[in-house]
Amino acid sequence: MMFPQSRHSASSQQLKFTTSDSCDRIKDEFQFLQAQYHSLKLECDKLASEKSEMQRHYIMYYEMSYGLNIEMHKQAEIVKRLNAICAQVLPYLSQEHQQQVLGAIERAKQVTPPEMNSIIRQQQLQAHQLSQLQGLALPVTPLPLGLSQPSGLPTVTSSSALFSLSSILASQAQLAKEDKSARDATDSHRDEDADKSD
Repeated sequence: MMFPQSRHSASSQQLKFTTSDSCDRIKDEFQFLQAQYHSLKLECDKLASEKSEMQRHYIMYYEMSYGLNIEMHKQAEIVKRLNAICAQVLPYLSQEHQQQVLGAIERAKQVTPPEMNSIIRQQQLQAHQLSQLQGLALPVTPLPLGLSQPSGLPTVTSSSALFSLSSILASQAQLAKEDKSARDATDSHRDEDADKSD
């Protein structure tokens, strides 16, 4: 009779042991899953913040490219109109002046990449000096992930890009003025020579 009771008590102790052991295992697994959930939540929050940052960069670059695209089309239209004006005025010049003007136009069209880089560097230097005088720093836009600046090209911001575009046009206008002043000087010398011969 004693044997079944002792067997029953042993089985109840074994059942209690396995129940508490199972509870401990469940508790450990729950804590492990909770730690995993916490780390995944942190990673998800980090990815969400990176996504919003990338979206902000995308919008900023889209606005910059849209502005530069409009500026490029505007400058192309200006160049087209100036070319039309030159083509209309050219036949009224003498043959010698026509050759000089055509040569000046061809020289103005041939802008090499080193010249572009030096123009952009000069404009950036001028803009930087101007900003130092005003006590304001130029905004520098970082490149998005995966894009690197080519080693041969200087860093170009949206304001300096627009500034360099306008400066290129100003330098071309200056070149045209110099050609015009040279033509006027030759015309005045020719008029003086004609007056002396008379």
